[in-house]
Amino acid sequence: MKTTTLNRRSVLAGTAAAAALSALPRAAFAKELLRMSTLGPGTSPNLVMTTFANIINRDLPDYEIQVNATGAATRHVLEVAKGKTAFCMTSPALHALMSNQKAMFAKMDEAPALAKTLRAVLNFPMGVYHIAVYDSSGITTLAQAKGKRVFLGPPGGAAFATMKRLFKDVAGLEEGTDYEAVKLGWDAAAASFQDGNLDIYCNPTNAPSPVLTQIAVTNPIRFLGIPQDQLGSEAVAKLAGRPGFGLGTLPAGVYGDNQKNEGDTTTLRVTVGIVTHESAEEQMVYDMTKAFYAGVAEMQEGAPWLKSISPQGAVADINMPLHPGALRALEELGVSIPEVARG
Repeated sequence: MKTTTLNRRSVLAGTAAAAALSALPRAAFAKELLRMSTLGPGTSPNLVMTTFANIINRDLPDYEIQVNATGAATRHVLEVAKGKTAFCMTSPALHALMSNQKAMFAKMDEAPALAKTLRAVLNFPMGVYHIAVYDSSGITTLAQAKGKRVFLGPPGGAAFATMKRLFKDVAGLEEGTDYEAVKLGWDAAAASFQDGNLDIYCNPTNAPSPVLTQIAVTNPIRFLGIPQDQLGSEAVAKLAGRPGFGLGTLPAGVYGDNQKNEGDTTTLRVTVGIVTHESAEEQMVYDMTKAFYAGVAEMQEGAPWLKSISPQGAVADINMPLHPGALRALEELGVSIPEVARG
């Protein structure tokens, strides 16, 4: 049996080889694959977060982000909190519910502890809630949803809970009793509405939404909103006063001549964001945050919808600590960081 003599020369040779190996750029090795979960195509989070992934994959050769656009945000945020997914979309409202063990987290005793493991990367405007109908339906108010097939959002998700509450608070309609809440994902719901299988389609997104723009090219559509005489009600104030929410406006004509609203529509606006786990590498998150905003600045001319994305908006409505890497990056970009975001 042949033996190897361990002497000073062999030790030095091995050390030199190890040093040379460690000096090689990380690109020489396999990329680090990271999963990012978001909402389905046609939603603002999908557009923004797919853009985030594309910029990182293009500009940071050490990483490859793979986007998952299936499932509800509730499930996504739990996966990140448990360290199973690197990034996902969440919202200030969803984080508050998780932290306080309410709504969809009411029966989950570990929810508050899991919420504490989350760190914000950046926030951005999701847009306003579009509550769309075909003009030929004759539906002009939320009250006329009675007996109709309605898509509120994927079951178990934050959008579903928000729209369910809006129909109850504004029109007095109970989901499952007064109307049918069709259980579909984002992709399937958009296709179902296009095929005429839904009476009312709800989608929180920036206007003009690609999905609704495509529909409005050949079909007269209308958007339902909160009636003016209810804007001062206690129920609407509570609905719009939740973390990350507020009243917003869907302008008349933003979808062209086939948008049949006579004036602007008052609805809810919402802020969302990208989160990661507290254990995510600081330098990685720093590099990604800087790369994203540099990429957005370059792309805004050719993609007008990106003009609403800015470093200053990264802390809008924020109610959780920023990841240290994101905090450092945003400070370097001149963002004033609120105390709650410092952890």
